[in-house]
Amino acid sequence: MEKVYERCCGIDVHKKVVVACLRNGNKKEIREFGTSTRELLMLSDWLHANECEMVAMESTGSYWKPLYNVLESQELPAMVVNAQHMKAVPGRKTDQKDAEWIADLLQHGLLKSSFIPSKAQRELRELVSYRRSLVGEKSRELNRLQKMLEGGNIKLSGTISDVNGKTGRNILNALVRGEVISRERLSELIVSHVKADSNRLLDDLQGVLTPLQRKMIGVVLKHIDELNKYIAELDDEIDGNMSDGDKARVAQLDDIPGIASDSAKTILAIIGTDMSRFPSANHLCSWAGVAPGNNESAGKRLSGRITKGNKVLKSTLVQCANAAVRVKTSFFSAQYQRLSVRRGKKRAIVAVAHSILITIYHMLKDGQLFQDLGANYYNQFNKERKVNALLSKLRQLGWEQHAVISV
Repeated sequence: MEKVYERCCGIDVHKKVVVACLRNGNKKEIREFGTSTRELLMLSDWLHANECEMVAMESTGSYWKPLYNVLESQELPAMVVNAQHMKAVPGRKTDQKDAEWIADLLQHGLLKSSFIPSKAQRELRELVSYRRSLVGEKSRELNRLQKMLEGGNIKLSGTISDVNGKTGRNILNALVRGEVISRERLSELIVSHVKADSNRLLDDLQGVLTPLQRKMIGVVLKHIDELNKYIAELDDEIDGNMSDGDKARVAQLDDIPGIASDSAKTILAIIGTDMSRFPSANHLCSWAGVAPGNNESAGKRLSGRITKGNKVLKSTLVQCANAAVRVKTSFFSAQYQRLSVRRGKKRAIVAVAHSILITIYHMLKDGQLFQDLGANYYNQFNKERKVNALLSKLRQLGWEQHAVISV
């Protein structure tokens, strides 16, 4: 078989050691290196000395990232390969080491490189991912706070929509201090624009909190304040790491129903702005994990489960879809109503997420602005058949056409 690279290296990455197999024509040399920065630099010097043309490694957990960063800084071309793709290539000997097998496949051009974004985008991904984890931690703390209030028979969430809002925090701080909230004191704590009924709110606050419960609630409130501070700092850092072009695209994606600025930043940080690496919108949807699977045998469809995809991107799109279907005048709401009856609510939400991502793909690739098709989009097709179907349902309910009285 023709050799694509004369001198190349396959690397088997582990937690504490990396095994490198350097192929130079038909010759091979195998060495082991540690995973410290000093030893990884020794590996890169060895590859430079042997004029290595390309390096390949498996995407093993997160252990490949330090090695890839070192090779990138030393200007050594490297590719990260999906382990499933390597397993699908036939011909491996059972006693052959992983590094040798990677080097053999690389030398003959049988490896397909996974997309690795630029260093700036990788850093932006880390910022967005960490911010998302802090937001999740804040949600868990709010749920924990709600359970503590329920333990003291304080029904605050039943009256106030946002327990962590101004009115909610004023009341919680008063409870932590051990105050007895009277009607006059409650009027001082309520912010003017709150629509909650003061009488009902006063009844909901007639619980009993022990000193330990008040102390624990105070600790949770402090933690929530700290999380809000860290999230705000990360927001500033994310904005500082985004270019003016990226910020303009965030503003464009913000026009899509269900997508807010934070969600748009998360999506752009993960998929980037260059859509040329995805052959089509369906490839992007499959990579994101919002495309239905296609498992068929003998003409019979066995399963239509969605692919795994990128967890952060998938969950973000599903959140956006849940928000989009609440906009009753949008196409996404009509799509959800149409599919949820036949396929169920969960599948309908995934379908809406799929449509949102296709919309984003074309907006980024073609530079198009968002245009909502509207809630009546589906009504313009097969009008006569739909009218007949509705009339049939009315007749089943006992409606008769001659019973209509014209005025």
